[in-house]
Amino acid sequence: MAKEKTVYVCKNCGQESPKWVGKCPVCGEWNTYTEEIIRKAPSGSLHPSGITPSKNIPLTLKDIEAGDEPRINMHDDELNRVLGGGLVPG
Repeated sequence: MAKEKTVYVCKNCGQESPKWVGKCPVCGEWNTYTEEIIRKAPSGSLHPSGITPSKNIPLTLKDIEAGDEPRINMHDDELNRVLGGGLVPG
């Protein structure tokens, strides 16, 4: 059985709210919310959390290669120390 969820959407800006509000907090317009019902079909293949398990296998620490990545100096010695020498781009 599909789950139903009621959402109120502002006709002016598209802001969604779980409850009806008189004035839209985003665009400031009054009485622009309309009720919409969203139906979610249950999926039998997904886990209850909605996350599919990965096929990755764990590695031991000795199997992991730590490369020297270029670091960005944060101009704060303590912060650089905590970050292992600076911030890594990525």
